[in-house]
Amino acid sequence: MDFLDATRRGYDATAREYADAFHHHLDDKPLERAMLGAFAGYVQATGNHRVADVGCGTGATTAILHDLGIDAAGSDLSPGMIGQAKALNPHLRFAVGSMTAVDSPDASVGGVCAWYSTIHVPDAVLPEVFAEFRRVLVPGGVALLAFQAGEGSRLLTEAFGVEVDLEFRRRTPAFVTGALDSAGLAVFAEAVRAAEPGGIESTPQAFLLARRVAAVTR
Repeated sequence: MDFLDATRRGYDATAREYADAFHHHLDDKPLERAMLGAFAGYVQATGNHRVADVGCGTGATTAILHDLGIDAAGSDLSPGMIGQAKALNPHLRFAVGSMTAVDSPDASVGGVCAWYSTIHVPDAVLPEVFAEFRRVLVPGGVALLAFQAGEGSRLLTEAFGVEVDLEFRRRTPAFVTGALDSAGLAVFAEAVRAAEPGGIESTPQAFLLARRVAAVTR
């Protein structure tokens, strides 16, 4: 898939600079940390404390979940980002991998965290990705998604002085909720934080919690 190659190349080329700029971006984000805390609580309630943190980047969310008592393991398309994650969090587990084929057995994890990682996935591939989330979750397992809320996309051709080809897709919570529901993941909580004018987060930020249900809606 072309988008996988483009995403991998873009983050490989900027992994060190990205880590320097954003690894601690959640330190002063109380809503985001609250969503991760709620997710951790729901995962613990399943009795299975394992979480697949897909598209983990530098491992910032993996580390927060670990500190909340979750057995979190991170995966990312970019070997460069995984290298940064291992260096910054040597006590945690990370591996190169794709959310289009999660490297976990069926019904093996209590949670899947996709923290701003589905934003690079085309609409046509979302059903495949969400089906993978459902596959690896235990019955009643929980998925957490964070993404930019809105419509349309932004093509980034330069980052940290390096040429890249990264497409950031904005989606409405209603659209993502519908796609999750079709995959057998029922959304039970939603939060949207307003945009910060003039800042790097110039669009609203959305957070969804969904639970694996018994049957897939068609």
